[in-house]
Amino acid sequence: MPLPKQTSHHDLLRKFRSLGWTGPFSGGKHPFMRKGKQKVHIPNPDSKPIGQGLLNEILRQAGISEDDWENV
Repeated sequence: MPLPKQTSHHDLLRKFRSLGWTGPFSGGKHPFMRKGKQKVHIPNPDSKPIGQGLLNEILRQAGISEDDWENV
């Protein structure tokens, strides 16, 4: 199943946490989520939804498959 065209910041955090990630932690210009030694930067919270292209890049960096993301 393809990823949604956009997602909210709240849903991004909720799904990351349910996949075992902690955070967000502040650091530099953008907050990040952590799982063990792995760290992935996420967009700053604002009123705009996160687009599909950025979501794909975040999931790729985190090593999360589309199936895992959709099944959370």
